[in-house]
Formats: sequence, C-alpha cells, structure tokens
Amino acid sequence: MTAIILDGTALAKEIRKDLKERVKRIREATGDQPPVLATILVGSDPASEVYVNMKGRACRRVGMESLKIDLPEGTTKEQLLARIDELNKDSNVHGILIQHPVAGLEDVERELFDAIDARKDVDGVTSLGFGRMSMGEDAFGSATPAGIMSLLRHYNIELSGKHAVVVGRSAILGKPMAAMLLNANCTVTICHSRTVDLAGQIAQADIVVGAVGRPAFIKRDWIKEGAVVVDAGYNKIEGEYIGDCELEGLDDKALAYTPVPGGVGPMTIVTLIQQTVESAEKSLGLSAETVSA
Repeated sequence: MTAIILDGTALAKEIRKDLKERVKRIREATGDQPPVLATILVGSDPASEVYVNMKGRACRRVGMESLKIDLPEGTTKEQLLARIDELNKDSNVHGILIQHPVAGLEDVERELFDAIDARKDVDGVTSLGFGRMSMGEDAFGSATPAGIMSLLRHYNIELSGKHAVVVGRSAILGKPMAAMLLNANCTVTICHSRTVDLAGQIAQADIVVGAVGRPAFIKRDWIKEGAVVVDAGYNKIEGEYIGDCELEGLDDKALAYTPVPGGVGPMTIVTLIQQTVESAEKSLGLSAETVSA
C-alpha cells in the first residue's frame, strides 16, 4: 500500500484559478470594486506580521484587495471594538480578520471576535458562526477545519460512518473540526491533555486529526493500518517545520496523509480568501454559479 498524499498546495492552486474568475466577474459587476479583506494586527509580533503579509499576498493573487490595519501594542479593548464596528459598517469591506494572539488583549479575545459581523466573519471565529455551523446552518466555517474538509472531499476520502479522533480542542481548530466531521456523519472523539490512554484512542481511529500544537506529538506507532492522517500542526524547530504527527514511515501504513508543509497550511489561506469572495457575492446578491458562468 502506498499512501495518498493529500496535496493542499496543488488543490489551493486549482481553487485560486476559480477565485480569479469569480473576482473578475465581481469587479465587472461593481465597476471594478474588488472584494476586500481587512486584517487587524495589534502589536509587532514577527510571526503574526508574517502571517498577515501572507494573507495580503493571497488576496492580491486572485485580484482582491487587502486592507491592512496595524495597531500599536497598548491599544485598548474599546479602541479595537470601535475599529471593528467601523469595518462592520463599511460596505466595501467583505471580510474581517483579527490576527491571533491579540497583543495585550488575550483575555478579551472572545469578546473581540464576537464583535465581528457574522456576514464578514470569513475566518469563522465568532460564537454565532460556530453555533450555526455546528447546527448545519449556513455560516463561514473556521478556515483551517473548513480547508481540511475541502481537501478530504477533493481526494474522495470516505467520512460517513468512520471513527475520527481529533487531538486538540481549541475554539478555532479542534472544536469546529469535530463539529464538521460529525456533520459529515463521522463518529467523533475529541482528545486533549487530560485524555487517558491517548495512544489507545488514536489506535481505534479511521481518521486522525493532529491539532494540538506539539511537534511530533502523535506517534506513528499509534496509528492503525489504513488510517487517514491529517496534520494541522506547524511547529518551527531548528529552521524546519514539523507537524503534530510523526509522518515518517506513513507511506506504507496510512491510506492517506497531509504533508507538512504543503498540506493543511495552503488550504487554510485559500479557504479564507474563498470565504471572503463568497461574502462579497452574497453582499451583491450574486451566486458563485452566476459569477463563474
């Protein structure tokens, strides 16, 4: 058995081709007004700056615009809420992203996220969006889990009836990932730092999602033959990027797995851009089918 490589880089490239055409049609319908993603960065964390710049480049690749808002460390909750309110009311802004972590305001991040208009919550971080998504209603999903689901669908990975184990319970990855898999008719187990016999839980899984943020935390020996391994980890160790799973040796053990890098990461960014385009289409009363025709 040779494992299928779930190539997020290749799929993201395909999706961008479609998004370019959709953005082109939107600009034609609006007198050259492109979809706009507003990104808010508080403070000067170098890693956050890199991520924000990556998202700006991703916007430009498909003909969108990125509105980059840099705020100094020391920005108050009230000042940031006021800025979010301005963006909510700006009809030319179709998506709002607050770069996590929010320097100096970590303890009120949930309040800040929930201030984003659900119609512009293209990163899928609001409580309202999560609730709607988990109930199977129309909502923008958290970008990384939504990107993972797109990748699994593209490679025709069977989900219905499968046992999925999600390792991690964060509000923007582990929990929404579990809800999306449940909505796809998986039987879902969520594991975390307090889980007893983690290796035993993973050994039963048809699908393993590493979303814990610890390098090589999930061992190859724990994974059963023929499982699908989705590694959402991205840990920089001595200049190299390592996922949450031990990927070496999975070629002759797993049914499929995501590489690191090149698996989940590109899908996260392209999903964010895709959902911004969808937000623009909805605001204009257009459908993806109409603008892609």
